[in-house]
Amino acid sequence: MTSGLWELVLKGIWTTVQLLVLSALLATAVSFTVGIARTHRRWIVRFLAGFYTEVFRGTSALIMIFWVFFVLPLAFGWQLVPMWAGTLALGLTYGAYGAEIVRGALNSVDPAQREGGIALSFTPWQQMRKILLPQAVPEMIPPFSNLLVELLKGTSLVSIMGMGDLAFSGNLVRLALQESTQIYTYILLIYFVIAFLLTRLMRGLENRLKAGVGKAPQPALSVRRSKTTTVGGGVA
Repeated sequence: MTSGLWELVLKGIWTTVQLLVLSALLATAVSFTVGIARTHRRWIVRFLAGFYTEVFRGTSALIMIFWVFFVLPLAFGWQLVPMWAGTLALGLTYGAYGAEIVRGALNSVDPAQREGGIALSFTPWQQMRKILLPQAVPEMIPPFSNLLVELLKGTSLVSIMGMGDLAFSGNLVRLALQESTQIYTYILLIYFVIAFLLTRLMRGLENRLKAGVGKAPQPALSVRRSKTTTVGGGVA
């Protein structure tokens, strides 16, 4: 390929990475907000969170991108740029899957831990912040890692909006060179490298978070002995 075509592919990689980061941040915020809401004491909060989860898990991410990019302008009269439309559609869709990960991890924490927080007169938020989340978050990392890789692959759907992501750029290069095998092999390898780096990053985060979970507290420093003086062979 010529340098100009390689530059087109590199721009596509950068666009894909930007979309991945932005939609992952939105999906993470949605996951924790909705996932925690699904464990709320009030039934109306649980119902609304469950309704959101079922709606966005039951719809196609591709159709959601179509809806956000093409239907919203007709319904409300305002148009999102492709980057923000893709971020919104993917973040809300994959956030619904992440919410179930959060809910499952919180429910897997031993109920005695929550009872201990109640015995200590912790508020529900203090119980969540100091007891439940520190134990649940490390258990969320492996499924979140898989979800992040799925989100990476889902970013290719934004090419339907004409957005210059990796998939769209690869198709332009294919049309320019009339060579499908070589170009799509390169694209597959690029997606694999990004996914591999993501899994390694998430595994490192998992090990870091689990390092302090379940360990006994460090023994306190021994009290410094007071100086003694010897008087006539005895201890004073």
